[in-house]
Amino acid sequence: MSKQKTLKSEFTFSGKGLHTGVHTTLVAKPAADDFGIVFCRVDLNNKPTIPALAEFVSSTARGTVLKCGDAAISTVEHLLSALYAAGIDNCLIEVDAPEVPILDGSAKYFVEKIRETGIVEQENEKNYFTVTEKMVFHSEDKCSSITILPDTEFSVQALIGYNSPVLNNQYAVLDSMSDYSEQISPCRTFVFVRELEPLLKANLIKGGDLENAIVINDKEISQDDMQRLADLMGQPCPTKNALGYLNTDLLFDNEPARHKLLDLIGDFALIGRPLKGRIIADHPGHKVNTAFALQLRREIKKRDVFVPAINLNAPPLMDINKIKKLLPHRYPFLLVDKVMEIGENHIVAIKNVTVNEMQFLGHFPEEPVMPGVLQIEAMAQAIGLFVLNQYENPNEYSTYFMKIDNVKFRQKVVPGDIMIMRVGLVTPIKRGIATVKGYVFVNGNIATEAEMMAQIVKNK
Repeated sequence: MSKQKTLKSEFTFSGKGLHTGVHTTLVAKPAADDFGIVFCRVDLNNKPTIPALAEFVSSTARGTVLKCGDAAISTVEHLLSALYAAGIDNCLIEVDAPEVPILDGSAKYFVEKIRETGIVEQENEKNYFTVTEKMVFHSEDKCSSITILPDTEFSVQALIGYNSPVLNNQYAVLDSMSDYSEQISPCRTFVFVRELEPLLKANLIKGGDLENAIVINDKEISQDDMQRLADLMGQPCPTKNALGYLNTDLLFDNEPARHKLLDLIGDFALIGRPLKGRIIADHPGHKVNTAFALQLRREIKKRDVFVPAINLNAPPLMDINKIKKLLPHRYPFLLVDKVMEIGENHIVAIKNVTVNEMQFLGHFPEEPVMPGVLQIEAMAQAIGLFVLNQYENPNEYSTYFMKIDNVKFRQKVVPGDIMIMRVGLVTPIKRGIATVKGYVFVNGNIATEAEMMAQIVKNK
């Protein structure tokens, strides 16, 4: 198994943002196991953080923008691509402005800085997302698609195409991440001259210049119009206005396709895990890339959350009499019938829902539904059993709610259902505080989930 990795030490970059034009200083720092990739806006009050995960994507207009609360960070894809290619799992990225520096429009300098800084292995294993079956995702307009196939390693190929006499169809392949630094990371972003004025009107590319993007002219344009565009951008006017690449020679014949592949890797880093599989992208772009990454995040969650494999007919670890010795709850508020499994960090408990229970007198007489608050309470009692079972004198202790977060009710629970509850520690218990994640399963599906914090208190 591969170990997680982080930076050996921190590194710093400064430069302007492509779209905001604002000067940014970025500091990438080592981070602990299972921390993930997280941005921190050090220029804002309370220094808010933004996880580099697909559910935080707020915009994909000419770049990937992440937002959490009121804090946002844009053009993250090149840095994320470089970190992913280097195998970095955990990193804190502090920025003092709303955009990552564009540098030369590639990931080259990020790759060089990571190599110069060094990488260290950590204690915990990498948590791969392994593709086990073919998955296909189409954009809403059906113009783009991404297919993922099972593979033992990560590989990617990208096909791009434009209705352009200069840049029509191109194809790029990365079969091994060991080739990324030389074959992919130097490849720069590109823009068509015909796009410049609409982008400026959309309040974008304020920091764009002839040094941080390949500029493609695929339509006849007069020197006067070229001068007008140059003046709008505050840039010198190219002397060459023939069809072709105005400001530079290509590093590779298919450099634009390679850059799209670079972007794709950066956007797929937002699944939050290294991936084992082959990606085949037809006309990729930030919108379709990140939408598929979000779908993969949901698939990961489904795979991570499974119905406990227990035999409901097996003798319980705790029957109702043992439960009553540990918990102070009594009718009508004792909501755990038996405990089937206790692990190092989790417990599996059962609640049989019957129509004879008091809550159904009013919730609701004609359509009895188990109140969500009682499902949460049942999970809380389960974690109470997990904790109190570890004490020699459990009657001397009680557990109390401190916080409930991220509660989701996914389907109804009704009389006749068997609630299988799996509640586990998110972090080790410290100073009497237990942080847990709990699930209620009914008929093989997640009915309810919640994050909870409880305090273990010695009775006076």
